[in-house]
Amino acid sequence: MASKPCTSCVFRGRYEKNPKSFLGRLWRWHTGFCPGWKMYVKSLTEEERTALMAHLTELDAKRKG
Repeated sequence: MASKPCTSCVFRGRYEKNPKSFLGRLWRWHTGFCPGWKMYVKSLTEEERTALMAHLTELDAKRKG
């Protein structure tokens, strides 16, 4: 599944490194409506999806805190 664009997205990498960066925040905002991101998340197993959402929640807290 490493061939999926969302796993190697440059903007996602920016968010991972620095959730407060402009490009990172832009990426996080666009995940709310991006059909590609929604399909990517649906393609994950339940465990992978749970881990991903927990990780993003942690990064969101860093961005806001």
